[in-house]
Amino acid sequence: MKIHREGYSTILITLLLLTGLNVLVCHFCLQTWVSIFTAFASLPVFCLIVWFFRNPDRSLTPDDNKIFAPADGKIVVIEEVEESEYFLDKRIQVSIFMSPLNVHVNRYPVSGEVTYSKYHPGKYMVAWHPKASLLNERSTVVVKAANGQEILFRQIAGAVARRIVTYSKTGDKAVQGADFGFIKFSSRVDIFLPLDVKINVELGQISKGNQTVIASFA
Repeated sequence: MKIHREGYSTILITLLLLTGLNVLVCHFCLQTWVSIFTAFASLPVFCLIVWFFRNPDRSLTPDDNKIFAPADGKIVVIEEVEESEYFLDKRIQVSIFMSPLNVHVNRYPVSGEVTYSKYHPGKYMVAWHPKASLLNERSTVVVKAANGQEILFRQIAGAVARRIVTYSKTGDKAVQGADFGFIKFSSRVDIFLPLDVKINVELGQISKGNQTVIASFA
């Protein structure tokens, strides 16, 4: 299993803390069963942290007509909205909610040029809250696809997440399927699409990054 680079420091810190805890328990606790319990309890905690930062190989065949899911999770919003940060007009919003059990790697849904990238500090409301897209810590990226259409996608922190990582910078080349960021623990990704795209997903559907086709250009 491949581990995402964003997990290296967290995994190391977790290992050191659990090792230190077990050493202290073994040294100061006179009851053997407590030391055994601590050791056995530490193993699944460590394994869960490692598993959270997994980065499965999700290769795809590039297709300029398709808009792939940028994240794993559940489709919780499909609606026409007024996008107020960049486009300032009506777009179709598709939102993917990621639980702590999902893969949290974020991938480019289309290839093209990054025309906008901005980080916003903010609150930490639950990621499915309607106002989370506007008030929570978030990072917005816009990519102009080969056909000239622009796609906006926004990483949104949740009640648990406290760190959004975005690699995209204005002027970068976006490669469909390549990593553009990571959100630690629970979170959400919003995608804002032109009104004339064909939506290929439904509410409640489970998406997989680089595998589920969210929409197709008309």
